Amino acid sequence: MDTLTHIALGACVGEVMLGKKLGKKALLIGAIANSIPDLDFVTAFWMSIDRSLLAHRGFTHSLLFALLMAVMLAYLFRRWFKNVDISLRTWFFFFSVELLLHLFIDAFNNYGTGWLEPFSHVRISFNTIFVADPFYSVWLGIALVVLLALKKDHPKRKFWLEFGLGISTLYFMYCVVNKFKTDSDIRDMLKEQRISYTDYLTTPTPLNNWLWYVAAKSKDGFYAGYYSVFDRTKKIDLRFYPQNDSLLDPVRNTDEAQRLIRFSKGFYTVEKWHDTLVFNDLRFEQIVGWYHPDTIKTSSPGSFAFYYYLQQKDGNEFVVQRGRFANWTWSTTKALVKRIEGN
Repeated sequence: MDTLTHIALGACVGEVMLGKKLGKKALLIGAIANSIPDLDFVTAFWMSIDRSLLAHRGFTHSLLFALLMAVMLAYLFRRWFKNVDISLRTWFFFFSVELLLHLFIDAFNNYGTGWLEPFSHVRISFNTIFVADPFYSVWLGIALVVLLALKKDHPKRKFWLEFGLGISTLYFMYCVVNKFKTDSDIRDMLKEQRISYTDYLTTPTPLNNWLWYVAAKSKDGFYAGYYSVFDRTKKIDLRFYPQNDSLLDPVRNTDEAQRLIRFSKGFYTVEKWHDTLVFNDLRFEQIVGWYHPDTIKTSSPGSFAFYYYLQQKDGNEFVVQRGRFANWTWSTTKALVKRIEGN
């Protein structure tokens, strides 16, 4: 999830677990603890971009890291707060919950999380909630602001804590239900439309959990399109994108190409723009694909939000972020809302 969500969630959990003994300090400690795994962003300062893609949400998002960090933080905070009646075991349990909660919720985005690093490079991703979903985060944010404003012994603190954690948790469960429904419907639609596929993915579109991006992998490419949980007709419009895997042959055995293939989990296409090879990771969906992509004047020649220039040293900064909100206008935003409403 995004940084602000981790801060708000961590603070609320800190209030639940240590608020009675630490007061408002529990909010700060919880916010910091829940944010620690994302310190891996510093790897971008010295790693190549293709390496940092896998380093992010890699070892610092592993179960081993959570265990080691919880032990270290427990000993440190036990010494720093030696005058507070909090046992070493309680500190360890607190930091374990905060860190594991971060790992757990991040795995429900589509980026992938290295739970088993360094023993396995498998990336866990359940593709259930968008990395920044205001319908999940806003309740936690409201609760945090109110808890900061209220006195530490105010009787309403419990209400606002339950408000933030309760509504966000219910929404998260609702997202899981949407995921199961979407997967079931997509399998039925692909079968009904006689589309042969070896694998598929569904992932929510930006800032909501009702419109889902779909990519079905076939022998030579991918069928991609959009599905709303409010669609009335059980048919999905899909466009075919050839994988063009042979274009990778000149660079296939390079570490850079192999890392990108592993990062994409095989959901990629390759294009040639002029004399440059471009690697598209389909998991990050199309650029405003719900808005008739053929009619859009894009800022780049590609259709997908994640595109990476191979054989080129420059041009890949912010590769994960740059296409997510590219070409967003009032017209494309209205089209998103309209498509969410169903066909």
